Amino acid sequence: MEDMPYAEWLGFARAGWSRYGMPSTVVDLGCGTGSLSIPLARSGFHVYGIDLSADMLSVARSKWEETPQQVMRPRAGTIRWLQQDMRRWEMAAPVDAVISFCDCLNYLTEEADVEAAFRATFAALKPGGSFLFDMHPPKQFLRYADEQPFVLDERDIAYIWTCDFEESRCQIEHNLTIFARDREASFYRFEETHRQRAYDPDWIEAALRRAGFTVVDRYADFELKPADANSERLFFAAIK
Repeated sequence: MEDMPYAEWLGFARAGWSRYGMPSTVVDLGCGTGSLSIPLARSGFHVYGIDLSADMLSVARSKWEETPQQVMRPRAGTIRWLQQDMRRWEMAAPVDAVISFCDCLNYLTEEADVEAAFRATFAALKPGGSFLFDMHPPKQFLRYADEQPFVLDERDIAYIWTCDFEESRCQIEHNLTIFARDREASFYRFEETHRQRAYDPDWIEAALRRAGFTVVDRYADFELKPADANSERLFFAAIK
């Protein structure tokens, strides 16, 4: 994950908030190990990091606790970590903004689950609150299927990554066999499977409106520019 464009996701969030309203409270939905939650809290936002994985949240807590005080702003924000399912998450009080980046929503492989996540998000936002998220478009999964397999070979880690693509559902299964070096300089092998589904962007927009969002704007590739057929990553801004 070291090459993931976290700075670009943060930049898009700030650009979006500049356009739709700067928040104080932010939910990072599908926060993983906190790579976006922690920088946001460091810069003054009050963040709720929500993820289904207890292991991911454990790493996130450790990273936050180890944050050097010298990198914190004088009026730094806060983080509360919550283990919840994005299809039915909830807050005790409504928040100003929700983000969900790193194609988290593509991991919901049923239309009903996507719609449930949108309804839960709408319910958790204050009136006028923003929901910013990204998704892979269908063409990206076609590219993965055409260009696989992918191979990484570094000193401490290597992997073989293959893909199985189900065109009728526009669903892809990523199968990774990973070899990682441990402290004794021995390699151990483990496997991961990731399943994602891409959805028609028009369907996503319609689903957001069914959930209650009154404004839905579509952007692309980390910029506040209109999406088109050549966009590699779609971004949505939905306003309650």
